[in-house]
Amino acid sequence: MAWPWLSCLLLPALIMSVAANVPPQFASNMTSVSLPEDLPVGAEAFWMVAKDLDQDPLTYGISGSFAYFFNVTPATGEVKLASALDYETLYWFTVTMSVSDSHNNPVSWGGVWRGGRSRDQRSGDWGPLLTHASTRIPIDDLTMVVYDPDKGSNGTFLLYLEGPDAEAFSVSPERAAGSAEVQVLVKVPSLVDYENKTVMLVQVMAIDSVSRNFSVASVTIHLRDINDHRPTFPYNLYNFSVFEHSESGTVVTNSTHAFDPDTGEGGRITYSLLPGNGADIFEVDPDSGTVTVGNSELLDREKQAVYYLTLQATDGGGLSSSTVLHVYLLDINDNVPVVSGSYNIFVQEEKDNVSVTIQARDNDQPGTNNSHLYFSLLPSPYSHNFSVDPDTGLLRNLGPLDREAIDPALGGRIVLTVRVADRGMSPLSTQVNVTITVEDINDNVPVFDQLNYTFPVKENDPGVLVGVVKAWDADQTEANNRISFSLSGSGANNFMIRGSVLGSGQAEGYLRLASGVSLDYETQASFNLTVSAENPDPQGAEATAGIFVPVEDVNDEPPTLDAASLRGIRVAENGSQHGLVAEVVARDVDTAAQLEVQLVNVICTKAEVDVGSLCHGWFSVLANGSVLINQSEAIDYETCDLVTLVVRAYDLTTDPRFQAYSANGSLPITIEDVNDNAPYFLPENKTFVVIPEVVIPNQQVAFVRARDNDSGSNGAIVFSILQVNFISKDGTVIPFQGFFRVSNSSEADVFIGNIELVTSLDSTLQGTYQVTVQAQDRPSVGPAQKAKITLNLFTVDQSYRVRLQFSTNKEEVGANTEKIKAALAQATRTTVYIVDIKDIESTARARGRSYLDAYFVFSNGSALTVDELSVMIREDQDSLTQLLQLGLVVLGSQETLESDLPKLLTSTIIGLGVALLLVILIMATALVCVRKSYHRKLRAMKAAKEARKTAAGVMPTVSAIPGTNMYTSERANPMLNLDTNDLGFESQSSTSDLDHISLNSLDNNTVDLEKDKQKSKKEPLHSSMEADEEPLSVVLSGRKAGTGGQQNQVSFTNAGLDTTDL
Repeated sequence: MAWPWLSCLLLPALIMSVAANVPPQFASNMTSVSLPEDLPVGAEAFWMVAKDLDQDPLTYGISGSFAYFFNVTPATGEVKLASALDYETLYWFTVTMSVSDSHNNPVSWGGVWRGGRSRDQRSGDWGPLLTHASTRIPIDDLTMVVYDPDKGSNGTFLLYLEGPDAEAFSVSPERAAGSAEVQVLVKVPSLVDYENKTVMLVQVMAIDSVSRNFSVASVTIHLRDINDHRPTFPYNLYNFSVFEHSESGTVVTNSTHAFDPDTGEGGRITYSLLPGNGADIFEVDPDSGTVTVGNSELLDREKQAVYYLTLQATDGGGLSSSTVLHVYLLDINDNVPVVSGSYNIFVQEEKDNVSVTIQARDNDQPGTNNSHLYFSLLPSPYSHNFSVDPDTGLLRNLGPLDREAIDPALGGRIVLTVRVADRGMSPLSTQVNVTITVEDINDNVPVFDQLNYTFPVKENDPGVLVGVVKAWDADQTEANNRISFSLSGSGANNFMIRGSVLGSGQAEGYLRLASGVSLDYETQASFNLTVSAENPDPQGAEATAGIFVPVEDVNDEPPTLDAASLRGIRVAENGSQHGLVAEVVARDVDTAAQLEVQLVNVICTKAEVDVGSLCHGWFSVLANGSVLINQSEAIDYETCDLVTLVVRAYDLTTDPRFQAYSANGSLPITIEDVNDNAPYFLPENKTFVVIPEVVIPNQQVAFVRARDNDSGSNGAIVFSILQVNFISKDGTVIPFQGFFRVSNSSEADVFIGNIELVTSLDSTLQGTYQVTVQAQDRPSVGPAQKAKITLNLFTVDQSYRVRLQFSTNKEEVGANTEKIKAALAQATRTTVYIVDIKDIESTARARGRSYLDAYFVFSNGSALTVDELSVMIREDQDSLTQLLQLGLVVLGSQETLESDLPKLLTSTIIGLGVALLLVILIMATALVCVRKSYHRKLRAMKAAKEARKTAAGVMPTVSAIPGTNMYTSERANPMLNLDTNDLGFESQSSTSDLDHISLNSLDNNTVDLEKDKQKSKKEPLHSSMEADEEPLSVVLSGRKAGTGGQQNQVSFTNAGLDTTDL
């Protein structure tokens, strides 16, 4: 069973690409349009029409270099003339028309328009030749299959074409069943013309022969151009003329061209002359078609007057056509005209006129140009004042004659040369001089040799000569021809002009810059001046000329750096950025400047401190000002946070007289920090000691310090306690949590973590607290960096507590605490921790009134015992003295002082008793010694008394005691055989020999009576108020005086002196 509806869906299936939207197409392809040059503006020039199978609205447009000649109506395609045409100025041009639908599918089409003279158009001078394809030629690369799955008659379908170009093609087959491969064939070759249309559109219609269901496929056919046109000349015959014996290369014609509408190689035309009459005399350019004379000598009219040349045009495909050139040779003149007579004329200037006819004849053939004479004046200094009739030879003056216009050396004579020539192609001529003598009057004004002068001058060149102007006055007298110059115009004050007389009636004006004045191109690039020349004529007539002074730019200005390009930039560290980061812009007001940017210096700083050259290789500056990163990975914020590139601009073409460099500029490059550094703890040369009895909650017991080389939030550190363990002296590890906390603070770039006690510690524990502290930064982006450290907090138990007693009360001790601590610290080199200060109870019989309890701890955590403290204080006498002055009386531990109090009292009592006994013994001994001394003095006094009473050499009346007044040399009494000590003088003995002499004075007991009497008379009486001298001293002094007398005086032994009584 056949399904008709299925054939509707499947008939036909086309294996090809059909666009969802078909672009518009122009209905006809015009390739050229001829317009009259007198076409009025606003008139319709032509009308372009396009079709769109989708029925979309179309929009027309026109473009090209000459599109301004037309206005196009976008909705209709009507093209009107917008600007007047001129055949003599532009006789052909091209424009491009375009059309697009609402789906923005543009189609463009180009055409050539030729303009022609109004009512002078020539048919056939521009017409396209079409290239036609043969019939039954299939379209290349077209694969189309039509399929109908029905059977029998239901599967039979018909094929035909529709569309704008359907009449040019046919479809094969026209009837098929089931499936068929379809070909589109050329039907009408004349319509398939590339020159007429480059793209053609047909629609293949497949219709079911039974159900009449159909399917449509659009086929766009792009035509390929072939060489199907021959070059054509507008005319079959051309007439040209050329003079005989014309020089080789003389152009006969350059406007004879053939046209070929083909494109590419098929449209390229080559010209040639076919063999024949004149082919050896003329030549043609193969590309332009210009025909010239090839051999001048053979070009002789007398031998041949007309030549018939065949000019052939051949295109690149070998197709050709030809035209005939008729070249007529024109006769040249062989005879020279002859003048008869001579001509001398005298006239008065401003009054008389010249009127004379030159008589001449020519022997060439009459009635031809070769014999037809032509009169003319040859150029001369005065020929412009005269005219000659070219046909009759009548010579006249054009205006009043001026004597001052004549060279003074000529004496007023004007010699005119009249040329008489025939009118042949190569006219022959003769000359005749006409002498006119003119009298002089003063009627001329100065005249410049130029109406306008242009004097370029370089800038910055003061006082330079700008240029020279010249003027002359035709008057013959000096009074009438003297010339002076003056300047006017904007900027004339910058210039000065000085005149110089060249001769009679001639002068030069030297234009210079004023003294000390130089021009500046950047300020004013040119000056327009007016120079005036005048003479002392009462009429005040003057001549003027324009002077244009362009200022030539000298590369004199130094370049500058654009401040906006030197604004600071930021670059992240550690390879975060690469390549171009900035552009340094250099400028120069000079026109010929060639600038390059140079790197002068690189300044590396960290926190505004110069860090040397470590950043010199990080960046580079190219000559064009590009700032590039050289070593991205080496950029390190922690070593350098600011790189300053010192740059300058250099002008390669600056005049050597001027500065070529700009001022140095600085491009600051701020290095942005990246969180690439972990915090690190600063070493602390300190041991932390905890005295549980002393520390209280919220008290700081230790601290840590850390730093992060990053900046900002990347370098901000927060501390935290990770773990706390107590290590006892036996090695036991006890975890402690919640006993310590850490508070955060900072000083400059150092962050401090203060370890504080949260709760009281057990004072009986002996060991070390190990506190693990973590430092962590706080980056705004990316993971945080961490570091940790473990602190040892050494504990000091109560066994190291020492008590010091003072003789002052606790108030005085408290007032002197700092002095006491300083003295103790000096003696012990420890840290003193004071625990308590209290008064001693009055009931206790102690030496002190108050006591101070303290710990003495070393930096390593160890502490002093009371014995060690006592030894160290005694060794430091200065500290001991100071402490005693502060009232220290007892040193010991608290328990020792309390247990030894009774023993101390007993010892004190025993000590006082011993001291009292010693005092009694000392006093008894002193009393005995005083008594013995007193007896000695008494005995000596008695002996001295007896000695004074005894005269020398007189024996006493009483019997002497034997042996009492004589001593041996061993100081013994020979009679008693006793030592001197037995006499009772041992208490007054002396180791001096004087004592022995004194004792032995009795051995030589001689007395000078006369001398003694005299001395006794002279001696004054002792006053009762004077103290008695010691008796023994008086005796001894007298003994010394007596030993100095004569040894032979009479002496005697005093037997009556008995010292035993002593």
